[in-house]
Amino acid sequence: MDADVPPEWNAEECRTYTPADTDREMEYRTYRHESGDLRLKVAPASLDGEDHPGYALTATSYPGLDLSETIRIRTVLTFERCNRIGREFMALFSASYDGPGSLENALDYAYERTREHR
Repeated sequence: MDADVPPEWNAEECRTYTPADTDREMEYRTYRHESGDLRLKVAPASLDGEDHPGYALTATSYPGLDLSETIRIRTVLTFERCNRIGREFMALFSASYDGPGSLENALDYAYERTREHR
């Protein structure tokens, strides 16, 4: 589905849809690390209840478990840019990840290098 994502990542879900209040097509994509410990989502910011145009990149650690946690990494205007930042995040995470014990460190490492600096 996405030949340019790091090999440790798999596209989990990919959808295109048109919201009822607009005729503009929107995209939604999720990726899962091969360990199953982290899911990355590129989706319209409005899906998370944000009153912000554009797309949000979020990461969920231990998806599907009670201790799962989701963080917002970045919000940008276009899907293409958000997906590009997501691919950068995936590569940084993969380079630092060395098993479940290092998840938080790898997540912090990738987050710090791809988040919006204010």
